[in-house]
Amino acid sequence: MNEKSADEAAPVSFGEKLAGSAAFATLFRDGMSLVEETAAYLDGPGRQESKKLERNAALSYATESMRLTTRLMQLASWLLLHRAVREGEMSLTQANKEKAKVKLAVGEPGDPETIKLLPERLRDLIDRSKRLNDRVRRLDANIYAPPLAPDQPRGSSPIERQLGLLKAAFETDGR
Repeated sequence: MNEKSADEAAPVSFGEKLAGSAAFATLFRDGMSLVEETAAYLDGPGRQESKKLERNAALSYATESMRLTTRLMQLASWLLLHRAVREGEMSLTQANKEKAKVKLAVGEPGDPETIKLLPERLRDLIDRSKRLNDRVRRLDANIYAPPLAPDQPRGSSPIERQLGLLKAAFETDGR
């Protein structure tokens, strides 16, 4: 028998496990629901609310709804790419190449005084989209974390790295 010792065992691909996890399934469902909810709002009640706003508030509404739509389209693209990985339609390596087109930027926060002029529902959608963006960015960082070097020092074990990745997945980055 040619068994590997515990020191020679290949590390678990944390990225592939995350892409296929229940946490990803929940994130995908939440993200796509937010996209649908936002589209319905902007095409219906939001359009009506925007017509009632004063000039400065209407300009802010247009700016912030565009930022919101752009952020959600980027998030939806990322989610759809990783659903394709989960369903075996593409490899994680292929998704990594394609995701270069997706911008998961922090984005501009917008002027707090101007944001206050917006309808409450739009403010809520903006806040929720930013939280979703933060979740996706953390998951993306974990999925695409560089693999351990084979000649890494003994003090930095694969288990320590996996624990670090789990810690990073559940931390917030102050935004």
